Amino acid sequence: MRVTLFGTRGSLATPGADTNRYGGNTSTVEVFADDGTLLILDAGTGIRRLATQIPPATSRIDILLTHLHMDHIQGLGFFRPLYDPGVDIHIWGPASSTLRLEARLSRYLSPPLFPVHLRDLPKVVCHEVPRPQFDIGPFRIQASLVCHPGPTVGYRLEAGGRSVVYLPDHEPALALPNGQWPAPDWISGFDLAFKADLLIHDAQYTDEEYVSCVGWGHSTYRHAFEFAAQVGAKRIVPFHHDPSHDDDMLDRLLEESIRRFKSSCSAAAGREGAVFGI
Repeated sequence: MRVTLFGTRGSLATPGADTNRYGGNTSTVEVFADDGTLLILDAGTGIRRLATQIPPATSRIDILLTHLHMDHIQGLGFFRPLYDPGVDIHIWGPASSTLRLEARLSRYLSPPLFPVHLRDLPKVVCHEVPRPQFDIGPFRIQASLVCHPGPTVGYRLEAGGRSVVYLPDHEPALALPNGQWPAPDWISGFDLAFKADLLIHDAQYTDEEYVSCVGWGHSTYRHAFEFAAQVGAKRIVPFHHDPSHDDDMLDRLLEESIRRFKSSCSAAAGREGAVFGI
């Protein structure tokens, strides 16, 4: 499979000269199988540009939403294939305790927040997760609830004996006793990410920033790399970059983490346009 990052920023789109290399668009990742099956992970602002690169013959697209915070769905209404009656759009994501997924999405895709109603789109079907493992084309997909405010899931995609795990908003280190990781059964996302070939993981904060952001549902670079070591991931891509972190700062955070955790797993920069063959 081929994995391409189209949006790597967290919380708020942050375009500008100082974010040009890592990108300013919010969470969007494209996953292509060898047979042409297309999955899109989250619908942040990066999904608009992704739409311009979809092969014309594509007749089905599956969008897997981790949760419905605005930075993960803001690009959905600007995703051109939504309006094409020749394309079947399947949207997967979590319901809440009171509303189905379709009703939750309709709060955004309706006036006054958006001029078009979700119900008026030609061929959109909503599916709720988590659920038992399911298949889309050659992909076997696992969705599990993870530690982040509101109903939030992470995804594990497997195809051809390889695995990609997507955890863009995740705080597995919440309430660590004395900074020590507990037994695997108590680590959020452990089963999902176990021995992943590629782990795309939240790394929004520095250690200093995290002190005032505990419980907000995000990780530091250190937590992300420690989590990768705990689950035995082969490669980690730090993701969901804080809007206040410019390119130079992200370079420094990644370099420091690679030096510190070089014996645990390899790492690659979470930059827009980065492509990974799995």
